[in-house]
Amino acid sequence: MVVLASTPAVDHIPLLRSPDPGDYFSGMPVVDLSSPGAPRAIADACERFGFFKLVNHGVPADTMDRLESEAVRFFSLPQADKDRSGPAYPFGYGSKRIGLNGDMGWLEYLLLAVESASLSGACTVPSCALFRAALNEYIAAVRKVAVRVMEAMAEGLGIAPVDALSAMVTAGGSDQVFRVNHYPPCHALQGLGCSATGFGEHTDPQLISVLRSNGTSGLQIALQNGQWVSVPSDRDAFFVNVGDSLQVCPPVPDPDT
Repeated sequence: MVVLASTPAVDHIPLLRSPDPGDYFSGMPVVDLSSPGAPRAIADACERFGFFKLVNHGVPADTMDRLESEAVRFFSLPQADKDRSGPAYPFGYGSKRIGLNGDMGWLEYLLLAVESASLSGACTVPSCALFRAALNEYIAAVRKVAVRVMEAMAEGLGIAPVDALSAMVTAGGSDQVFRVNHYPPCHALQGLGCSATGFGEHTDPQLISVLRSNGTSGLQIALQNGQWVSVPSDRDAFFVNVGDSLQVCPPVPDPDT
């Protein structure tokens, strides 16, 4: 079970105490995707932080709100109903176990495979038709944003052709996943002055991650000097994180040289 009030169950979560959130990071780069200066701004943010806030991205607010509403409905189901969509090996419903290497956190989640801007045909979760429709609408919209970001990134870095990076996403057989996390209250810790770590320190393996918060604080990033800083939430924006795969991509040769 994820939502419980007994202290012994909490003792099994090794990632118990979150880093001190401190002050919110005031230097967060903000990129206006509709601006002509977006390519250079994205390249600069990636080089300096590997992370930035994206505004004017074009995803309708009702598309984001509809998915959030359906996700809340799913995670509010009885535990037995949610368990029928799991366990996540690696796809499906999971709780506490973050990955196959044994990392634990105070969360429950859905991890789903994506093909051609929609859920994999083999995916049977979630079973709710309304949730699945909301997921596919959201995934298609955010995938377009990811393509625009990577094309702007290539332009800002002077990489040719402009789709050198985005083609890795649009090409058939590309590996794309969608994850929605739910962080339930940890009642056992109320009044103790500490909080459970929902999702511990990690890097993302993919090219980029496009994240959305729902107005809840808690997201933190590590700066180049190793300092952890808190990121102010913004339900209308996306946060883009450079993944491990993009960092190790070899330079694309210039066709004019």
